[in-house]
Amino acid sequence: MIALLRTGMAVAYLLLVVPPAALIAFPWTFISGKIDFLYWLAMKLVRSGLWVIGIKTKVVGMENVDPKGTYVFMSNHVSNIDPPILVPLIPRRTSLLGKKEVWRIPILASALNMADIVPVERHNRDSAIQSIRKAGEVMRQGINMSLYPEGTRSADGRLLPFKKGPFHLAMETGFPIVPVTMLNTYEMMPKGSTACKAGTVTVVFHPPIDPKQFSSREELMQTVHDVINSALPEERR
Repeated sequence: MIALLRTGMAVAYLLLVVPPAALIAFPWTFISGKIDFLYWLAMKLVRSGLWVIGIKTKVVGMENVDPKGTYVFMSNHVSNIDPPILVPLIPRRTSLLGKKEVWRIPILASALNMADIVPVERHNRDSAIQSIRKAGEVMRQGINMSLYPEGTRSADGRLLPFKKGPFHLAMETGFPIVPVTMLNTYEMMPKGSTACKAGTVTVVFHPPIDPKQFSSREELMQTVHDVINSALPEERR
């Protein structure tokens, strides 16, 4: 009941603050042609929404990440709150893969394009390949990429088999992979839940992995899988 109340409060809060913020940020973004202010504001709103719910974050291993570097961040994925927690922690700006259906909203589509968010159709192989190529173009501009190699949320907190696309991106571009393990989001809001419990999420940033050191995509996939898996609780390995 408390979790549902806190979640409702967070939704109500965002419904109150997002529209007026958008009235300021969107015109400025389109006039200036720069996404920086809108991105900064979005991160502030996301953090404040998490605060309303009662979510605290403990970060481990950030010293492994050069704030000026460009990386492919790959994380385990068990909850809808994973992206709002992870993305604001990433130094500078990061791109993401977004469902192509969202681009049907004209104003939002323009903002997503300016933010270099990459549209993807998960069940369309040709479209997925194009999305990976687009992600590579984005990263060559010095923008990080955040991906969930499982492709969907795990229902039991254990790692699902990884998709090949993210590792094709890493090997093609040569940018280092930063494996990320998120802990406790499963307990706070597992797949299928509509309410989020308050609590502390631990986000572990592992040392970067150089894809150029691997002779095959499968070997790289297994290494990243093992690193992410190594920080999970023993019962979820």
